[in-house]
Order: sequence, then C-alpha cells, then structure tokens
Amino acid sequence: QVQLVESGGGLVQAGGSLRLSCAGSGRTFSTYAMGWFRQAPGKERDFVASISWGGGTTWYAASVKGRFTISRDNAKNTVYLQMNSLKPEDTAVYYCAATQKSSSDMRRNLYDYSGQGTQVTVSS
Repeated sequence: QVQLVESGGGLVQAGGSLRLSCAGSGRTFSTYAMGWFRQAPGKERDFVASISWGGGTTWYAASVKGRFTISRDNAKNTVYLQMNSLKPEDTAVYYCAATQKSSSDMRRNLYDYSGQGTQVTVSS
C-alpha cells in the first residue's frame, strides 16, 4: 500500500505557473505508475497526466498537453506536475494517484490509491 500527500496548490492569475508535488510513502513507490487527476465543482474526476514507474513514458490529457509536465524522482518518492500558462478552466482540486497497472491505464481513470487533493484556483 502507498500513501500520497499532495502540496503546492494555490491561487494564481491566468497565464501563471504552479508546481504540484506528491510525496509517497513506502519502499515500493518506484514500482507504481503515477498520475494526476482533477475535479472541478459539480464535475467528475478527470485524467490529467500519468508517468510510468521508470519515468520513460508519459501521457497527457489533450486539454493540458504542451502546458503541463509530469515528472518523478524515485529517490525522493515524489511526483511533480509543472503547470504553465494556466487558464481559469484549470481550476479544480488536483489529486495524485498511484497504480500497479500501467500509466496508460490511468487515462481510463484506473488507479489503486489517491491522495486528499490540493486546490488550484486560476483567476481571470
């Protein structure tokens, strides 16, 4: 089992940047594919990005491709989401997730564990 704690959310103006971090517990962190999801008020939780256990494969939702970058540091048990050129429609609670399935499976909202979320608000 892995426990996940997100940080780095906040309020930013449109066009700005934020970097989210997700710290994972356990010695098996490097065996999990990791991902980020987001949920806006009144909407379902949507896939944002995922990364394979070794970091060599990444996937992005069409709405964030070219603006967001997912990365991981297995030595620090941490996964990151660098968000640039933020838009008001990026406003949501962002959740970190882990799975022992593949990073591509996370595109179908499949994961085994998630954190408590961190709020990102983008003002216009």
